[in-house]
Amino acid sequence: MELDPILLARIQFAFTISFHIVFPAFTIGLASFLAVLEWRWLRTGNDLYRDVYKFWVKIFAVAFGMGVVSGVVMSYQFGTNWSIFSDRVANVLGPLLGFEVLTAFFLEASFLGIMLFGWGRVSKRMHFVATCIVAGGTLMSAFWILSANSWMQTPQGFTVGEDGRLFPTNWLEIIFNPSFPYRFAHMVTAAYLTTAFVVGGVGAFYLWNKRHAPQARIMLGMATIMAALVAPTQLVIGHMHGENTMEHQPAKVAAMEGNWEHREAAPLYLFGWPDQNAEETKYGIAIPGGASWVLTGDAKGKIPALKDFPKEDRPPVAPVFWSFRVMVGLGMLMIFMGAVSAVQYFRGKLFTTRWLQVWWMLMMPTGFIALLAGWFVTEIGRQPWTAYGIIRTMESVSPAILGPQVAWSLLAFVVMYIFVFGAGSYYILKLIGKGIPVAEEKEQFYRHSIEATVTEAATEKGVDHV
Repeated sequence: MELDPILLARIQFAFTISFHIVFPAFTIGLASFLAVLEWRWLRTGNDLYRDVYKFWVKIFAVAFGMGVVSGVVMSYQFGTNWSIFSDRVANVLGPLLGFEVLTAFFLEASFLGIMLFGWGRVSKRMHFVATCIVAGGTLMSAFWILSANSWMQTPQGFTVGEDGRLFPTNWLEIIFNPSFPYRFAHMVTAAYLTTAFVVGGVGAFYLWNKRHAPQARIMLGMATIMAALVAPTQLVIGHMHGENTMEHQPAKVAAMEGNWEHREAAPLYLFGWPDQNAEETKYGIAIPGGASWVLTGDAKGKIPALKDFPKEDRPPVAPVFWSFRVMVGLGMLMIFMGAVSAVQYFRGKLFTTRWLQVWWMLMMPTGFIALLAGWFVTEIGRQPWTAYGIIRTMESVSPAILGPQVAWSLLAFVVMYIFVFGAGSYYILKLIGKGIPVAEEKEQFYRHSIEATVTEAATEKGVDHV
């Protein structure tokens, strides 16, 4: 059997980036959460915020490390599997990725040590500054990475040389390309929601097990605020992003909607099966005119159709179609979850409703799933291009690459990732199961103090035991 090196190289990159993206997204949200916790501690003097901070900063350190390791691997693939693409776009993407290292990564690395090990060694304010700088560094890293990836979606600000290489002509146009503002806002918001549902789920877990109740209330309460306010905001940002995509990547939108015919009143498919060979969406359950109304504001408006594009310029429809529905479906569930939790909070029942605690625990992985589904829509929907409309994927692969070589390296990645990231994820779960050490020490201290007080009182009254 002949192994297709292009397909295998794409699978390998998809595998590594899928592992990588969940860790930076989690640390982006978690770093900001830690900054808010420390700010609340400094402002109120309530040690519960410090306890929650010291618990989550350990998890942040593990996730940050796994994000760095998985990101380094991806860099090598540009040279081994995608050397033609790297050569042609190096003058454009190289500086953007370099800026990410020189600004964001160095900033994070410089102050991460203070954030992790500075308690009692630097002043409280200096430690808070370090936490804020690390949080800002994660956002800055997202800025440069999203700028580079968005340029691949909507390239501009360059010229093509005689040898096929791309040369920058306007750096502001490259950095702030048409899709970048929407994709940056969408990604950062997704990172905050992902972290919020993990933090809220852990808080619900402790409340369910009747452990660390004061700290768990802080976790679940702050997560509820994020879900109630940020999830609806994400819906608005996502809609604006969709309109931008329809303008600059119409074939992707046509695949997202499973729309084949250029017609008025395009239906909004809730479910269906896009058949790329038959060029139709079969077994569809749809809202008549729904897609036209969502994308144009007019139920009879025309939206892009797949048959408007040559077959060789169409993305794989089924993965894009279903990934989009997974992302949107989970997003709507998050909005509903935030609304229900907010109602329970104002009723004074957020921290005592058992079924709601179970629901929060079940929702913990949904942010990661929605995040990956969104990236599948973005990256698969860009096909068959690596730089949209400029360089095709089949033109980007290394010329001497062989199918068996990529297959063996992909297998090695799978085995290694399962071992390394499985161990890291297991350790995070172990930390969560162990609980909040500072809180446990306090609980033991209070319990021993109460026992000592009762014993002393009993002794004074001549009672041998209580």
